[in-house]
Amino acid sequence: MAHDLDTVLAKAVTILRSFTPDDTVLSLAELTRRTGLPKATVHRLAGDLVSHRLLDRSSVGYRLSGGLFELGLRASVERSLLELAMPFLQDLYERTHETVHLGVREGHDVVYVAKIGGHRQATTPSRTGGRMPVHCTAIGKCLLAYADDEAQADVLGGPLERRTPHTVVAPGLLRRQLRTVLETGVAFEHEESAVGLQCVAAPVLAEGDRALAAISVTGPVGRFRPEAHVDAVRAAAQGLGSLVSRRRSLV
Repeated sequence: MAHDLDTVLAKAVTILRSFTPDDTVLSLAELTRRTGLPKATVHRLAGDLVSHRLLDRSSVGYRLSGGLFELGLRASVERSLLELAMPFLQDLYERTHETVHLGVREGHDVVYVAKIGGHRQATTPSRTGGRMPVHCTAIGKCLLAYADDEAQADVLGGPLERRTPHTVVAPGLLRRQLRTVLETGVAFEHEESAVGLQCVAAPVLAEGDRALAAISVTGPVGRFRPEAHVDAVRAAAQGLGSLVSRRRSLV
């Protein structure tokens, strides 16, 4: 019985994860194609997901429902982190008037918990709730630098995707950059995740030297000089880290 439940759950999750950030509505045929599941199975499980408010049905197909958004807001770690971080992120934006990110690491990826930008913000491939590989982002380099040896070896030993001509894909060079992050307390990205963008990030350290998250400032090549914002991004990350540590000591 438990095995059957696990199988049904896995199939339902496969359906939900078949939606990409650019999708609004997917037809039953497209869901069937993307999941590789039988059409009858997709139809039945999609109906169950609709009844549980995880999908909405329209005349042309299915879309993710507000029920998923509600569940996402209840994710305790990210929610509490975001609540504490928002004043620091807003202050950093007011100081720089460039795009500000807060991110955490999940495996080989950075997951963006927050993104703040104004009218002149640079066009970036990041989005709140989106993912990027750790090796090609300043936030990712911060988080990887403070990760344990096993996690670092796993990333450095695997294929490193070349997102742009500037992406660092040589494990030895990336390892040297991670050592520099530990020495300086900041990481840089120069057109490694997207051509035309530069970034500087600092780790949010709590409980000693554990990187709970990282904060970054991003701007376009030509106008934005990441070195000029080192002090500001480092101060924001240190302030958030101190606040998180104080809150946890009171629990």
